[in-house]
Amino acid sequence: MQVKKNYRVIFYNNEDVYEIYASHVFPSEMYGFIEVEELLFGERSKVLVDPGEEKLKAEFSGVKRSYIPMNAIVRIDEVEQRGVAKVSAGKGAVTPFPAGSGPLSSK
Repeated sequence: MQVKKNYRVIFYNNEDVYEIYASHVFPSEMYGFIEVEELLFGERSKVLVDPGEEKLKAEFSGVKRSYIPMNAIVRIDEVEQRGVAKVSAGKGAVTPFPAGSGPLSSK
Protein backbone atom coordinates (compact mmCIF):
# COMPACT_ATOMS: atom_id res chain seq x y z
CA MET A 1 0.00 0.00 0.00
CA GLN A 2 1.39 3.38 -1.02
CA VAL A 3 1.29 6.16 1.57
CA LYS A 4 0.14 9.52 0.22
CA LYS A 5 2.74 12.21 0.85
CA ASN A 6 1.88 15.58 2.35
CA TYR A 7 4.06 18.66 2.02
CA ARG A 8 4.13 21.82 4.11
CA VAL A 9 5.15 24.83 2.02
CA ILE A 10 6.05 28.07 3.77
CA PHE A 11 6.50 31.14 1.60
CA TYR A 12 6.29 34.93 1.55
CA ASN A 13 3.35 36.63 -0.16
CA ASN A 14 3.56 40.43 0.01
CA GLU A 15 4.11 41.21 3.70
CA ASP A 16 2.71 37.92 5.04
CA VAL A 17 4.06 34.41 5.56
CA TYR A 18 1.80 31.67 4.18
CA GLU A 19 1.89 28.09 5.43
CA ILE A 20 -0.02 25.72 3.16
CA TYR A 21 -0.25 21.95 2.75
CA ALA A 22 -0.27 20.14 -0.58
CA SER A 23 -0.07 16.65 -2.07
CA HIS A 24 2.34 17.51 -4.90
CA VAL A 25 5.27 19.93 -4.98
CA PHE A 26 7.80 20.00 -7.82
CA PRO A 27 9.98 22.34 -9.90
CA SER A 28 8.06 24.11 -12.63
CA GLU A 29 8.84 24.22 -16.33
CA MET A 30 8.68 28.00 -15.88
CA TYR A 31 12.16 28.95 -14.75
CA GLY A 32 12.35 30.13 -11.13
CA PHE A 33 9.01 28.75 -9.93
CA ILE A 34 7.82 25.83 -7.80
CA GLU A 35 4.49 24.17 -8.69
CA VAL A 36 2.14 23.27 -5.87
CA GLU A 37 -0.87 21.05 -6.63
CA GLU A 38 -3.79 19.65 -4.65
CA LEU A 39 -3.87 22.05 -1.74
CA LEU A 40 -5.04 20.41 1.48
CA PHE A 41 -7.32 22.10 3.97
CA GLY A 42 -9.15 20.85 7.06
CA GLU A 43 -12.59 19.33 6.87
CA ARG A 44 -15.56 21.70 6.76
CA SER A 45 -17.48 19.55 9.25
CA LYS A 46 -15.48 20.95 12.19
CA VAL A 47 -17.42 22.86 14.81
CA LEU A 48 -14.56 25.33 15.32
CA VAL A 49 -13.61 27.46 12.34
CA ASP A 50 -10.10 28.90 12.02
CA PRO A 51 -10.33 32.34 10.35
CA GLY A 52 -6.77 32.10 8.98
CA GLU A 53 -7.48 28.81 7.25
CA GLU A 54 -10.83 30.12 5.97
CA LYS A 55 -9.01 33.12 4.46
CA LEU A 56 -6.63 30.77 2.63
CA LYS A 57 -9.50 28.53 1.49
CA ALA A 58 -11.23 31.56 -0.01
CA GLU A 59 -8.04 32.85 -1.62
CA PHE A 60 -7.16 29.50 -3.19
CA SER A 61 -10.70 28.34 -4.04
CA GLY A 62 -10.85 27.08 -7.60
CA VAL A 63 -7.04 26.96 -7.91
CA LYS A 64 -5.83 23.76 -9.57
CA ARG A 65 -2.12 24.58 -9.47
CA SER A 66 -0.18 27.42 -7.92
CA TYR A 67 3.21 28.72 -9.10
CA ILE A 68 5.32 30.16 -6.32
CA PRO A 69 8.57 32.01 -7.06
CA MET A 70 11.61 30.17 -5.69
CA ASN A 71 12.89 33.33 -4.00
CA ALA A 72 9.64 33.52 -1.97
CA ILE A 73 9.99 29.98 -0.59
CA VAL A 74 11.13 29.77 3.03
CA ARG A 75 11.03 25.96 3.28
CA ILE A 76 9.30 22.82 2.05
CA ASP A 77 8.84 19.87 4.41
CA GLU A 78 7.46 16.40 3.81
CA VAL A 79 5.16 15.76 6.78
CA GLU A 80 3.27 12.74 8.05
CA GLN A 81 0.08 14.61 8.84
CA ARG A 82 -1.20 17.84 7.43
CA GLY A 83 -1.64 20.69 9.83
CA VAL A 84 -3.69 23.84 9.77
CA ALA A 85 -2.95 26.22 6.90
CA LYS A 86 -2.34 29.74 8.16
CA VAL A 87 -1.24 33.25 7.33
CA SER A 88 0.99 35.15 9.72
CA ALA A 89 2.51 38.60 9.65
CA GLY A 90 5.97 38.64 8.12
CA LYS A 91 7.28 41.43 10.33
CA GLY A 92 10.34 39.50 11.50
CA ALA A 93 13.96 40.44 11.96
CA VAL A 94 15.10 38.18 9.11
CA THR A 95 15.87 39.95 5.85
CA PRO A 96 15.73 37.88 2.65
CA PHE A 97 18.99 37.46 0.76
CA PRO A 98 19.16 39.97 -2.10
CA ALA A 99 18.37 38.32 -5.41
CA GLY A 100 19.70 39.34 -8.78
CA SER A 101 22.99 40.78 -7.64
CA GLY A 102 25.86 40.23 -10.04
CA PRO A 103 29.13 38.40 -9.32
CA LEU A 104 31.52 40.01 -6.91
CA SER A 105 34.72 41.36 -8.41
CA SER A 106 38.05 40.44 -6.85
CA LYS A 107 39.70 43.87 -7.35
